[in-house]
Amino acid sequence: MLLGIDIGGTTINLGLVQDNRIIKKMCAPSFAQGAELEQTLVHLCAQIAKIITPEVTRIGVGVPTMVDAEKGIVYDASNIPSWTVVPLKDRLEGEFERTTSVNNDANCFVLGAAARLAAPSPVVVGVTLGTGTGIGIAIDGKVFNGINCGAGELAAMPYEGGIYEDHCSKKFFTARGLDPKAIGDKAFAGDPGALKVFEEFGTHLGRLLAMLLFAYDPGCIVFGGGISHSFPLFEKAMWKSLREAYAYPRFLEKLQITAMPDADIPILGASLL
Repeated sequence: MLLGIDIGGTTINLGLVQDNRIIKKMCAPSFAQGAELEQTLVHLCAQIAKIITPEVTRIGVGVPTMVDAEKGIVYDASNIPSWTVVPLKDRLEGEFERTTSVNNDANCFVLGAAARLAAPSPVVVGVTLGTGTGIGIAIDGKVFNGINCGAGELAAMPYEGGIYEDHCSKKFFTARGLDPKAIGDKAFAGDPGALKVFEEFGTHLGRLLAMLLFAYDPGCIVFGGGISHSFPLFEKAMWKSLREAYAYPRFLEKLQITAMPDADIPILGASLL
């Protein structure tokens, strides 16, 4: 049995995994604002202690930042100010005496997504559409980290006076004074103005996907994160934009693009590290 953990800015999701299925799940509040490093680690260990069982043989943890995957050291975690340098692997292995792996949350998402695909592809790209835009690559069921666990983060590339993330995440909506879920509800109800917003979002996203195709030539791209719930709202505009931006349209016929908004996917992926 494996334990997968997905650490976010507001919640910590934990799950016991057996045969690629989550058999028990727990959600806890993330770290208090202003908490010191030791306080956060004590809190994390307390949550793990509530769910771990003697049958658990490995622990996997996904975090929203860059990681030294070999040493399990977390650097400058988003929304966790005290996590500048955190030897998380050593701390959890010392506390629970289980082999522990640590990686970026987008990498965990793509691992989980690749494991859930009905028709597996040798190259899968996972794109998390949340507060930011995270990108992970799985090749033959294994994460491609790069040297600094930063492979795939093309959303940080310059784009329209900012970076792609500004137009392909929650930031796109908040910059317009909009809440993604509220505007999504309006769009699903057929509101023309709301539909237009998601059409623009899809246009930007399609251009980002073209870059991913040029860089990694995946057989499948999977969206996760909160905004992926609205996939049907931006899918058509995304494909149109992608076809315009990608120079080899015949290869798009083989490309699968889907959404997996299920919060279980990053937990599963973390357990598979």
